[in-house]
Amino acid sequence: MAVFVLRRLGTMAITMFAVSVLVFLLLEISPGSVATKVLGPYSTDEQRTLWLEAHGYFQPLWVRYGNWLWNFVNGDFGDSLRFKVPVSEILWPRLANTAILGLVTFAVMIPVSLVLGVAAGMREGSRLDRAISVTSIVTTSVPEFASAVFLSAVFVFWLKWLPGTSGMAEGFSFKELILPVLVLVIYDMGYVARMTRASMADVMTTPYIRTAVLKGLPYGRVIVRHALRNALIAPFTVIMLQINWLLSGVIVVEFFFAYKGFGALLLEASLNQDIFVIEACAMVAVFVAVATQTIADVGYAFLNPKIRFG
Repeated sequence: MAVFVLRRLGTMAITMFAVSVLVFLLLEISPGSVATKVLGPYSTDEQRTLWLEAHGYFQPLWVRYGNWLWNFVNGDFGDSLRFKVPVSEILWPRLANTAILGLVTFAVMIPVSLVLGVAAGMREGSRLDRAISVTSIVTTSVPEFASAVFLSAVFVFWLKWLPGTSGMAEGFSFKELILPVLVLVIYDMGYVARMTRASMADVMTTPYIRTAVLKGLPYGRVIVRHALRNALIAPFTVIMLQINWLLSGVIVVEFFFAYKGFGALLLEASLNQDIFVIEACAMVAVFVAVATQTIADVGYAFLNPKIRFG
């Protein structure tokens, strides 16, 4: 197990190195373009030359990349062109806000979707299975912006129970989290439930489950101790992948509810060509994606020790 974990960590490090090279080449390969974004389109050639010289852009490419990577490792992402402050002062609070949103979403979505998926898989073909499957397909088919508009119309304008924005202007408010979380849960719950249902239905038809039932073991014990462990392998992968989606794929929800999260920051940076914020967001998003995939691979081995990766 230790060798396997070290191997996955090595793969993670190599992947991050390759991505860092790609991000650097895409955004830093043209010094003139960087200087124009920083100083503005109306800056003179002399001003751009002085800025490039002061920031080491006339050094060899490999030296520039080394300095750029070292700064990133030490948390120095440069200064935001839009907010006029160090990128780290914006990035970490926004990342924390999205983490809060994601944790609350997971706390609601995962138990509900797993229970529904397991219940449907245990009774494949029943009315309960069909009802859960149809509901899952419908909720997953409705995009976030549509459900956000519908839920806002109901709970904000009709019932007047909830606020329409989640800007947290007066400090943290759990009430302002309800609508964004509800939109995310409704959209993603069906996907996880369907994956759990398919995995559970497949496990329930395996010979060792049938043998355990025929031996007279309590049905609940067969489900909890034998079926669930193997049935959760596929949903575990899906759940880990949802972390990536919650990090940068919730742009629509964060923008709609004015929630100051990571996704909204990435959108603002892209619209304003804030190159240093874009670089920082890209590296953080890739790190989270690679880290969660590594955790998923290690989780496979714990859920089923027979699984080995090359």
